[in-house]
Amino acid sequence: MKILILGVNGFIGSHITHRILNTTDWEVYGMDLGTSKVTEYLGHPRFHFSQGDITISREWIELHVKKCDVILPLVAIATPATYVKNPLRVFELDFEENLKVIRHCVKYKKRIVFPSTSEVYGMCPDDEFDEDKSPLVTGPIAMDRWIYSTSKQLLDRIIWAYGWQQNLRFTLFRPFNFMGPKLDSLHAAKEGSSRLVTQFIWNLINGEPLKLVDGGSQRRCFIDVDDAMNGLMMILENKDHKADGQIFNIGNPQNDYSVKEIAEKLRSIWADHPKRKELNVPLSQIEISSSGDFYGKGYQDVLTRTPSINKIQQTFGFKPTIGIDESLKKSLEHFLLEYATMGRDVDN
Repeated sequence: MKILILGVNGFIGSHITHRILNTTDWEVYGMDLGTSKVTEYLGHPRFHFSQGDITISREWIELHVKKCDVILPLVAIATPATYVKNPLRVFELDFEENLKVIRHCVKYKKRIVFPSTSEVYGMCPDDEFDEDKSPLVTGPIAMDRWIYSTSKQLLDRIIWAYGWQQNLRFTLFRPFNFMGPKLDSLHAAKEGSSRLVTQFIWNLINGEPLKLVDGGSQRRCFIDVDDAMNGLMMILENKDHKADGQIFNIGNPQNDYSVKEIAEKLRSIWADHPKRKELNVPLSQIEISSSGDFYGKGYQDVLTRTPSINKIQQTFGFKPTIGIDESLKKSLEHFLLEYATMGRDVDN
């Protein structure tokens, strides 16, 4: 099988590439702006990389959609700070550019495995979010934070419509807080635009406060990236075509923690870490920040985001097993290695 991965140098892209090349005989064709997370695969005979921008390299993309069997378009801006600061950029990249890829899949009759998002559920009142039954509830138009969610949701609906009207083969998957090595980069955290775990790790390494937005009572279900890749591989393999025309949550309801609890866990791990003593940095304090101060006007959050994973369990036998402490430690160790390279000319 030949799989096209757009955004191959990202968090999910680099991890799924690793899994494919080490456990299958598939060929991977990938495009991204850089190679920092896939450098080790550049000489692999089944990894074919092209450096390019999805907004520019349109002929290359169309040619490779035509050439490959499965299309995995992972290019998207997925950081809340950018939703608020530059919502049009989020729409243009996440929606408009991905719509072009979807239409190529329709034209050439290719299977698309599309990354939806847990954020499409928004402020859903359900205790657990069900792929086929839960309502998708977002906030007022003035809250720019929802442009990512609604862009993804509309693409979900377009793909679904192409499926029943023009026989597009598709699967939608909804990641719930994937976590682990290569999540974002410390360069993004330095600028204050990374996601939760990366930002906290950067702050700890530098002895800076861990800022809890609105007290950090928001709860999330975190899943280790190795568990998450098990689920995504099941979808890509698509045994007996059971994933065709389906939506699957990929998450771990057992790893349900508040943002405050994550901050406390990371702080505790770092407190006795030998690297902290080597760097001679003070142990970060935990501070409270308002969402307005932290993200700016236009941010709105939800208190819970818990997936039902019954569907992927019953369909493929998916079972996440990695606990939160192990996953946080893996993430910290990876970012400490990255921190050691900062200040050098690193391809990001």
